[in-house]
Amino acid sequence: MTSLTVKEALSRLRDGRLNPQELCKQCLRRARKLTHLNIFITQTEEAAHKHAEASAYRLSKGNNTAHPLEGIPVAFKDNFCTRGIRTTCASHMLSNYRPPYSATMVQRMQNSGAVLVGKANMDEFAMGSGSIDSIAGPVKNPWTLLFQNTRQRSIANRQSACCRQNAPKDAASTSEELVVGRRGMHTAATEDIQLESASHRLAFVDDSDWLVTGGSSGGSAAAVASGAALVAFGSDTGGSTRNPASYCGVVGFKPTYGLLSRHGLIPLVNSMDVPGILTKTVEDSAIVLNTVAGHDVYDSTTVTDPFHPVQLDDKFSLDGIHIGIPKEYHAPGTSPDVLEAWRRAADLLEAGGAKVTEVSLPHTQHSITCYHVLCCCEVASNMARYDGIEFGHRAKVGESTEELYAATRHEGFNEVVRGRILAGNFFLLRKNYERFFLKAQQVRRLISDDFRHVFASGVDMLLTPTTLSDAPTHSWFTEHDNRTRSEQQDVFTQPVNMAGIPAITVPAALSPRGLPIGLQFIGQNFDEQKLLSVAHWFELNRDFLPLSLDFLDNPRRPQCEPLDQPL
Repeated sequence: MTSLTVKEALSRLRDGRLNPQELCKQCLRRARKLTHLNIFITQTEEAAHKHAEASAYRLSKGNNTAHPLEGIPVAFKDNFCTRGIRTTCASHMLSNYRPPYSATMVQRMQNSGAVLVGKANMDEFAMGSGSIDSIAGPVKNPWTLLFQNTRQRSIANRQSACCRQNAPKDAASTSEELVVGRRGMHTAATEDIQLESASHRLAFVDDSDWLVTGGSSGGSAAAVASGAALVAFGSDTGGSTRNPASYCGVVGFKPTYGLLSRHGLIPLVNSMDVPGILTKTVEDSAIVLNTVAGHDVYDSTTVTDPFHPVQLDDKFSLDGIHIGIPKEYHAPGTSPDVLEAWRRAADLLEAGGAKVTEVSLPHTQHSITCYHVLCCCEVASNMARYDGIEFGHRAKVGESTEELYAATRHEGFNEVVRGRILAGNFFLLRKNYERFFLKAQQVRRLISDDFRHVFASGVDMLLTPTTLSDAPTHSWFTEHDNRTRSEQQDVFTQPVNMAGIPAITVPAALSPRGLPIGLQFIGQNFDEQKLLSVAHWFELNRDFLPLSLDFLDNPRRPQCEPLDQPL
């Protein structure tokens, strides 16, 4: 039941084959079984049961009284304000904060009949790309469960036991596909990629090691991947929705800046923050988008133009679609597995009727540095409100106001947040303002112009990797600090936020290690219809289906047990 898509669940709920209360109960039960994954900071079981009961009542009165997402379990990243429910941003600073209002995204989902099951774990104040810096502890990737007590088994056995992955038709067809992939390659990779056998194995340090979810919306991605919720919301500032979506094998959608309201989303970088949608399928993302998109009087950055709902057609044709492959996205450190998936996807799209060509985004090489400067500057401004006076944590120091400020911020923020505040204030010093902040703003315009020029040349959208590799282990990820990992993990995703354009990550394949690889489609401003249509076509034609943990509900199946042992 928890493996259902939103579309499947809505169909069963409306014709009476499924009850909202039972669906809610199953999702909450799944979350309790996976408590050790730290998916949620706060679970809202009592409120969830109450809202599920209300949904059941409305459905019993007929579809005329039912709302668009009636009975669908949803999780929100813990930086979305929820009235009367603890909203912590995974930080000591807000550990006891209960907002007096709900974010517009929360309110619109609840008004549509969705059932809030919990507030998802994240990096503190959304600063990170691994979801490991949280007061609730790190989020652990649900795909780790496939390797628990089965690390000596073959990848093929793990695939057949624990995920609904389509098997190759036969050896001959697989070989033929490899030949086609190499002949029709659209990236700048070398023609023959030699995959070392060692790279096919997961290098767990010991039994306590595990796979990271990516971040900073790791809890939201893990909630959808594990079946603890059918849809989840994250925030996307530099890829924080798309990055964990890639690592967890789900769809991560970042709409055009201004299409979704940011009201009640606790800000990180106001000029780049966008609510992100995480689902099992592209069609589910379209269903949710149609429910929550549109102007909000509480957010002046939302567009006032009427929103036209996205309609997806399973018979959509790629004829006339022009897809660009940015040569600059062949970044150092990209794994051969990701390059192979990228190349195969380009060939699949071309075989389907699309025109696929190489394009150039020349200022991409400066994007990550520019993003870092602007991010720190806006963080320094946004974090100034947390001083221990108005709300949030307050240190027990009474000697002076200055000491209170300093002690409160030292106790309330972790090293990552304090470091970005210091960097931002440095960049904004009078002597550095023009050298860093203004220069970064100028480069940001050049990056945005790169996308505009490519799209003006006739290209409809771009196809790129989302991450450098499949999900890394925690032991590997923590070999370097947060800033280093963020710069590595955001290299493919943050240019989209700099330009404000939409992008969606779709699972494309399993790596030889048996882990998901996601690819990113980048579209034009407010052309979500075309972007999601192509992504939906790709989803229907690629050879991948999401992770299924339904074996957790059947104790007779021994593949991934026992669950009470540490990862």
